Order: sequence, then structure tokens, then C-alpha cells
Amino acid sequence: MNKYSKIAAFILLAYLFFGCTDKFDSSIISSLSEIQGPPNISDTLYILQSPVWGGFNKPQAMIVGRDNFLYIADTDNNRIVMMDVAGQMLGAKQVKHPVAIAQDHRLNLIVCAQLDTVIEGNSVTYSAVYKIDMFAAGHLIETAPVKRILPATSFDLLRPDREYTGVTVFYDNSYFVSRKGSQNTSRIDPDNAILSFKVLNRNGIRKDTLTGKLPLFEPVGTGLPSAYNLSSLSSTNFQGFDIVTTLETNSFKVQYLEYVQTNDFEGYRSKLAVGTDLLTPNKFGKPEGTTFDNANNLFIADAAKDSVFKFNSFGDELQSFGGGELFDGLPLDGPSDVAFFDRTLYLVDTNNNRILRFILSTEID
Repeated sequence: MNKYSKIAAFILLAYLFFGCTDKFDSSIISSLSEIQGPPNISDTLYILQSPVWGGFNKPQAMIVGRDNFLYIADTDNNRIVMMDVAGQMLGAKQVKHPVAIAQDHRLNLIVCAQLDTVIEGNSVTYSAVYKIDMFAAGHLIETAPVKRILPATSFDLLRPDREYTGVTVFYDNSYFVSRKGSQNTSRIDPDNAILSFKVLNRNGIRKDTLTGKLPLFEPVGTGLPSAYNLSSLSSTNFQGFDIVTTLETNSFKVQYLEYVQTNDFEGYRSKLAVGTDLLTPNKFGKPEGTTFDNANNLFIADAAKDSVFKFNSFGDELQSFGGGELFDGLPLDGPSDVAFFDRTLYLVDTNNNRILRFILSTEID
């Protein structure tokens, strides 16, 4: 089946089952991947799948979408690449310097990237957030309409130094965007923050609306929870609002936070106790991306330690790898994101300009 046949089959299923609802049910699409590998040899080995996927230029982010397609932020090629799980490229969208990507239940891609514009005769580059409407284009990413979410106001255009670094979407199509910057004295609008968006229906028109900033996140705090130089956001596979943040400046650079709502408290607090493996001070060097598998195990790509860490939901470290180990002849170099689908772990090996795929040996039948 060629790439256009795959997309056409998807479009037919999407129109039959998606319609005008707020969510697309990915269970209507069976997995396109065929898992192959050597015999079961150890419960602590990651089996590299062949071939390694190349042709990228400093990719920084990747997701397996709710439509079961792969989307890669091919950062220095200024594009979002769409692939199937077998590794066939299905198309690409030109977007300047994409660094983070997510997909909502209406199959929109939400991308943190850059915007070039001219202000009073001067060329200016801003960090930006875009929404790409895949459904409107029949899932042909090249022609999908793009809407800019940020910068949105004249005040935003006064702050080209602010940077949007991560995005994650929840079951109700609301989403969070992480932001960082150097000006953090304001208690009302510090640069370091997590922004909350909802898609509101006003007079029959859907509009992405900024509803506020998450409270209780210290903009320059080094404890829990903190928004100090956020580098990524992710959420769990379950219905709810729990999140994982990665930070550049903190003793706890990966923070697994649960949303709590009681009569006495509403907000985020650490899901784990300090002292667990995940919350060991200075455990990580430069964590850049996280994902969960179907058992709610957490994978973390650490660009400074050239490693991938794995933890269970209690914060216990499980099988981690990297740190000089060779994969297809090269050690990991600045891995910046991970994704998981159908027993396969996908790794964005940024400085080697490639995507690696692994299967834990215990998953091989």
C-alpha cells in the first residue's frame, strides 16, 4: 500500500467515525507495524530495530499521534515530518525551527516553533505556537491550514526573548504550553510559566483561549513544583491532568506532578516522594523529553548524559541505557525526545540526525 492509499484509507475511516465529535477513536485503525527481532535473551536489553531512520537535521521532538501516524519536529530542516510506523515518509509541513509537538483529539497538531516577521522596518524572530488542522486537509500535511496561537497580543510582540518550549494535550482537548525567559520578577506574568488553554465554542466558532497560568509553580524556584527554565511537558495515558515537566535549572530536573482537587487544596503537587530514584537530587543532566508506555512506565531522554532512563509509576528506576553504548555503530549524542507505541520505543537521537527504534527483549514473543 503506497502512502496515498494509506492516507486515503485513514480519511475514509476518520469521516465515518470522527464526524463532528470532539474526539477521534484511534482504535478504529489497526497498527501498521510488523514487529520483528531476535529471540528473547534478557529482560534488561533493548533490541535495536533495523533500519535506523535518517535524513533529519537536528530533530528535537517526536510523537505517535492519536491517528497512529508519527510526527517528527525536524528542527534544522524547518519542517514537521509525517511518517507511518513502518518508516515511510507521508509528507512534510514547512514550519520554522519546530521544537515541540502534540496532537489533540480532533487531530490538530500543536507545535512550538518560530515566527519571522517585520516590526517597524526591523526583522524580528519570535518563539511561536501553531495549530495545524490535519482533518481539514484530509490528512495531507502539506496543505493543512495553519493557525497561530502565540504570539497573540501586541504585548506578546514586545517580548521576542520569551520562548515556548513544550506542549501537552489532555482528554478534553485543553492543553498546556511551557514558557521560559529571563524576566521573572513579576508575580502576575513571569516569563517562566505554564500556560493553560481551552478550546471554547463561541457562537459556533471554536477558539483557542488562554485561560491563565498554573499557580504555585515558582518561576525561579529550585524545589517542587517549579517552572524554572522548563524544557518540555508531557501527560500520562490516562484521563486526568497529571503532567511530567523537565527543567534546565533544578536539583529535581524531572518532576512528576499530580493534579489534586480537594476542599482544602487545588493544584499540582509531586506525585512521588523525594528520595525515590526519580527524585534523587541531580539525577539528570539535561532531560529534554519524556513519554509513558501502556503500563505507565516513564521514559526520559537525557541529552547531557546521552542516555534514556526508565522508571515505573512509583519512581523506581528500571532498565536504562546509553552513556557510550553503540547503536548502529554510534553512541547516542544529545537524545532529546522519546515516544512509545505498540511495544516500540522511539528515540530522537538529535546530534546523530536519526530516529532509533527499540523493543525491550521481554516484549518479543
